[in-house]
Amino acid sequence: AGGEGRHLLLLHQEHQWLRRLSRGGGGHPDAEHPDVLTVMPSKMMKLHTTRSWGFMDMERGGQVLPDSIWKHGKFGQNVIIASLDSGVWPESNSFNDEGMAPVPKRWKGSCTDTAKYGVPCNKKLIGAKYFNKDMLLSHPAVVDRNWTRDTEGHGTHTLSTAAGRFVPRASLFGYANGTAKGGAPRARVAVYKVCWTGECATADVIAGFEAAVHDGADVITVSFGVDAPLADASSYFHEAVTLGSLHATIHGVAVVCSGGNAGPFEDTVVNSAPWVTTVAASTVDRDFPDQLTLGNNATMRGISLEASDLHSNKLFPLINGSSAALPNCTVNLATNCATGCLDPAKVKGKIVVCVRGGDVPRVMMGMTVLNAGGVGMILANGEMDGNDIQADPHVLPATMITYTEAVSLYNYMSSTPEPAANISPSKTELGVKNSPSIAAFSAHGPSGTLPYVLKPDVAAPGVDILAAFTEYVSPTEVAADKRRSEYAIMSGTSMACPHVSGVMGLLKAAHPNWSPAMMRSAVMTTARTQDNTGAPMREMDGKEATPFAYGSGNVHPNRAVDPGLVYDITPNGYFTFLCSLGFSTKDLSRLSSGKFTCPAKPPPMEDLNYPSIAVPALRHRMTIKRRLKNVGRPGTYRASWRAPFGVNMTVDPTVLIFEKAGEEKEFKVKVASEKDKLGRGYVFGKLVWSDGTHYVRSPIVVNALD
Repeated sequence: AGGEGRHLLLLHQEHQWLRRLSRGGGGHPDAEHPDVLTVMPSKMMKLHTTRSWGFMDMERGGQVLPDSIWKHGKFGQNVIIASLDSGVWPESNSFNDEGMAPVPKRWKGSCTDTAKYGVPCNKKLIGAKYFNKDMLLSHPAVVDRNWTRDTEGHGTHTLSTAAGRFVPRASLFGYANGTAKGGAPRARVAVYKVCWTGECATADVIAGFEAAVHDGADVITVSFGVDAPLADASSYFHEAVTLGSLHATIHGVAVVCSGGNAGPFEDTVVNSAPWVTTVAASTVDRDFPDQLTLGNNATMRGISLEASDLHSNKLFPLINGSSAALPNCTVNLATNCATGCLDPAKVKGKIVVCVRGGDVPRVMMGMTVLNAGGVGMILANGEMDGNDIQADPHVLPATMITYTEAVSLYNYMSSTPEPAANISPSKTELGVKNSPSIAAFSAHGPSGTLPYVLKPDVAAPGVDILAAFTEYVSPTEVAADKRRSEYAIMSGTSMACPHVSGVMGLLKAAHPNWSPAMMRSAVMTTARTQDNTGAPMREMDGKEATPFAYGSGNVHPNRAVDPGLVYDITPNGYFTFLCSLGFSTKDLSRLSSGKFTCPAKPPPMEDLNYPSIAVPALRHRMTIKRRLKNVGRPGTYRASWRAPFGVNMTVDPTVLIFEKAGEEKEFKVKVASEKDKLGRGYVFGKLVWSDGTHYVRSPIVVNALD
């Protein structure tokens, strides 16, 4: 805004004033300076923490399919994907540059590390910069040194998921063995380290966005965000990802963001600005099951990535963590197997039941059991966690079980004076049915900040994802765990986001002239809403998922390369939308370089030309406008739809004839509430435009009030 990094310098220099502002102080005297877009408080954002590409039909049996987007998109050749995250482990084979052509001449970036063991550039990893001035002012202790090297693993994992090269025989301690690969394996990558020890400061994030845009990135992948949705859209220009991504979008750079891990509750989705692609997390058809055998011969299915096995022909005594508490610990802490809370005299040689919860990391519970002399651990879900179980690389034989199984376990333990059990070794299981489903942790809509835009946009694989990792720490990130691995298995919308970033890179390579909105539209309108049994996608608790969980559906990359029609949005389209939100021409003048004026009567926010339709407050009736652009062959598209329950819906016209590529046609969707069917909250429908070959799908969500 008005000069490279100018407002960032203001943010850094005035950090102390910004703290006063956040406590309710007055306005800053430089806020009206022509080179300053906005002055905002510095806030902290959190990181949102192989099989997936085959599961999305881009390959089968290790072979690239003829219609794969990999072939159409040339594996992302010479596209540049930038990552704002915790840095990179450059020695990973996912970033080797063997056989790659010289760096594209348009690239302006570089690797700026001067510290010992800093990150060097090559023809694959073409940029590495760090930003920590804001973090040094607010939390200096978390900045280990001035470098771009990843000491946490999060940034390396997400970057290799988006654009890592093919690496055979990759695994985590033998699990998920196969060829690791990113979505756009021939893309170039650039790293902007803006996160330190899991937190990312406002000014550092904005500096990272500006540097990535200036250097020449085509796609920016962002797997972090604020803890909770913004209070309202008026604070848009005070939130780093929202502002930085708008700056990038205006310059033609696609931004993909994680939707957050506060699910499965509604109104938890973050990074919900309409100019970013917001991604939810779904499962793949791979699992890591083991078996828990009890002394009464009953068996339970668990899940784990444990590093060692118990003797298969022997049962071991069972004890609850709560029954082994040391005098200095509360029963609640011992129940969660908190560090230093288990009595070795009571635990030695036994399998300990630890209840998930509290502030104790799951792997740390196992470390506590091991240090107390336990031989194994059963990690039991509490009632709030239900059936959401996750595989972890435990330091001892362990399994994680659902709440339902946990109740059965407790009943058995109370029925005998000498409860005993054994845990079988885990295995890798493929072809798991009812996949994908929505991860329990994946944040849901509607967006309380901006209910006029349906978020998240799409879902993508985000559970038990194998990708490159730092060798600075263990894959468990527990200091006492001395194991190291070049690859790790992680879960989160953080892992889902770079899957879509990789697809965006492939679309950029296949269609260099497409705008970020056109690429997002292609991904959204071709997504799937069914699992691998043909049934509707479901939540982890078995309930049918809605667009608030998955947006338009689970991403289907091969279809996205040829969507037929797209919904495009220009920068002026976003500016007009901001006018509808209440921003003024003056507010937007610096972003638009003074070339945009708000209309005298801004259109309804529902009229933003988005690939989905959201009506958060339908009163009697409403007409929504949309515009489609042909990106395929000439053809005739006909509309079909399923109206949301209790809503009358029509489309006008029902036929659109496109005679050439690039041609645009408008249509209207009219919705009206049925008085006898009000009060059900949000209801869901869909609209499909088809020429018999392409199916351009849009979810419709309506909240009919009267």
